[in-house]
Amino acid sequence: MAASDTAHAVAAAAMPRHVAIIMDGNGRWAKKRHLPRLAGHKVGVEAVRKVTRAARAMGIEALTLYAFSSENWRRPEEEVGDLMGLLRHFIKSDLAELVSENVRLRVIGDYRRFSADTVALIDDAMARTAGNTGPLLVIALNYGSQAELARAAQELARRVRDNEMAVEAIDADAIDGLLETHDLPPLDLLIRTSGEQRLSNFLLWQAAYAELLFVDTLWPDFDAGTLAEAIAAFGRRQRRFGGL
Repeated sequence: MAASDTAHAVAAAAMPRHVAIIMDGNGRWAKKRHLPRLAGHKVGVEAVRKVTRAARAMGIEALTLYAFSSENWRRPEEEVGDLMGLLRHFIKSDLAELVSENVRLRVIGDYRRFSADTVALIDDAMARTAGNTGPLLVIALNYGSQAELARAAQELARRVRDNEMAVEAIDADAIDGLLETHDLPPLDLLIRTSGEQRLSNFLLWQAAYAELLFVDTLWPDFDAGTLAEAIAAFGRRQRRFGGL
């Protein structure tokens, strides 16, 4: 389905401002085809391109993709290296498009643990898109929500210790303001592919009132049409935020 067709298909549905996706299933996609895991990751990158373009066409303000978790370091060293290589290739090949399409690139997570050349590429990409005023593409790299919350708690404790704020002033807004997503639209829809039904340490705080959608589609097979179906499902839900 073309991006324009996708946008038309969901025009009547309630449109989420901020969508996050746990991109799961690259390895299983490859295994089903008796291919190495790297093949699944490569096709997964193509899915990223399709979905980011479709999200822009639909008018989604922010798309956050879980690309590399803080737990992914436990994977074999060769696979981690392959993932980093694909990340560098994506930045080099797609940066010009992001710039021309007025997309702002953001990275959340401790990406500075990566190699110096990867960090330099990420920093340059964010700097070159910082002045753009269009949709946000947020990539979670070496990200873990529990660590993010722990850092926020440590900063609040420091402020109380240094008499910069009172304990009673610690509330949800104070915590939210110290998260890496503090300036993003509230998370409306969180999608996980591949049939798994867990959050895997991703946007735990931010997902408090997000709609959760678990789909069986493996990430390499996720495309504009699948995203349109997810947005349509979101539009059919009633969001009460604790009310009636």
